[in-house]
Amino acid sequence: MRRWRRCGARSLLRRDCHRAGVRVGKRLLIAVLLLILLAGSAMMFAGWLLSRPVPVRIGTAPADLQAEEIRFRSDSGAEVHGWWCPIEGSRGSILLLPGIRANRLSMVERARFLRRVGYSTLLVDLQATGETPGDRITFGWRESRDVVAAVGFLRKATPETKIAVVGSSLGGAAALFAAPELQLDGMVLEAVYPTMRRATENRLRKYLGSAGTTLSYPLLLADAEAAPPDSGAAAAHRVSRGTWLPCPHHQWRRRSQHDPEDAVALYHRAPPPKELWLVEGAGHVDLHRAAGAAYEERLLGFLSRMERGR
Repeated sequence: MRRWRRCGARSLLRRDCHRAGVRVGKRLLIAVLLLILLAGSAMMFAGWLLSRPVPVRIGTAPADLQAEEIRFRSDSGAEVHGWWCPIEGSRGSILLLPGIRANRLSMVERARFLRRVGYSTLLVDLQATGETPGDRITFGWRESRDVVAAVGFLRKATPETKIAVVGSSLGGAAALFAAPELQLDGMVLEAVYPTMRRATENRLRKYLGSAGTTLSYPLLLADAEAAPPDSGAAAAHRVSRGTWLPCPHHQWRRRSQHDPEDAVALYHRAPPPKELWLVEGAGHVDLHRAAGAAYEERLLGFLSRMERGR
């Protein structure tokens, strides 16, 4: 009888241990599923944060630009809105492309400077920003179609003049994506990222710290359209008169959006003729505003060489 009781007790103990193990396993499974859900939610939020549209009512152009309000269709699916600022006897036409979540207003001071020295300018809102509609920002992928359409507008408006692009950050990346279809005389790429992965990592790191690097991998896999494998720096070979890369040069910090080495990588991969300017003390900001007269002097020198075909 005692032996039977001992066996029964052992059986009950094993059964209790099994049940306890099942409960622990269920809790661990629930915890893992919750972590996966939280990680997925964080990834979706990060994707939304980076790519959400930024519609803005722009209003009328500054009077001194003497701009015409224009609209034209783009293969991005958007109707691109912009200001066309022609000059009689122009030295050339310059397409000004704003950075991520910015619009044509960020290019007004460049347009004023270029007008003073004799260049016509076209300022546009890329898709999903300003007054140009779009359901999301795609880091230059869909925006490249707006660049193609804008250059097409300039070719019709000024068929005999040289054409250059000045693109900041996303605007420069959009110009690079579009480069195989363009025949430009010059290209200025300000603070442009060398690859989509690098751009995503830098921005997620700014908001999420070191975890941002890890999150960038599934985010890029989840949105293949917004994340082509490379920014196509070599496509700049279609630029016949040269490429200039102004870049912020500051001590690389974890919470910065841009590493100077990004511009160096682009410079080494772009074919000649090419120039690289590291702007001391600047962050990922408007380099015209940061460098002022030095920026204007270098830009004018670059465009003058473009005119002379050197």
